[in-house]
Amino acid sequence: MGFFRRIFGKDDYVQPMAVSEPPRSTKPASISYDPKLIDSLHTDHARLGALYERIGKHDKAGEYAQVRTLLAHFKSSLQAHILTENVRFYAYLENALADDAENARTMHEFRRDMNTIAREVVNFVKAWQNSDFASTAERQQFTAEYEKVGGLLEQRLDSEENSLYPLYQPT
Repeated sequence: MGFFRRIFGKDDYVQPMAVSEPPRSTKPASISYDPKLIDSLHTDHARLGALYERIGKHDKAGEYAQVRTLLAHFKSSLQAHILTENVRFYAYLENALADDAENARTMHEFRRDMNTIAREVVNFVKAWQNSDFASTAERQQFTAEYEKVGGLLEQRLDSEENSLYPLYQPT
């Protein structure tokens, strides 16, 4: 006999109700326009840029414990930013541009390119966040990769701000 049946007695036992799944909509969920989203994404870009610069300053100063810490922080901040963009920005644009084939195609190409760049940046961070930077060659390799990835990151942020963010308009 179950715990509740012992406490309340056999006669008070109520069969659990069958739980059914709510009906699934055939329409994709609509993302509403957020007038503060672009400002928030610009703020993210500024913070990511500043954080990336701090990594470079600590690299030049030979402070590799700080480099590792900042790399981990940078990675989590970048991933949070990308998630926001994918869920709120790109999803909204995809819906808003459904009837504008040319801009929709441009947005999809940018999104693919931006996600490729983001993967490269995250892979760079993963490769270095646990490094001990023991040798001069390893430190030089980090600096070279840091500069290359910084260029990619700058390209991503500039492209989004100049080409994609202006497309985010209320419908």
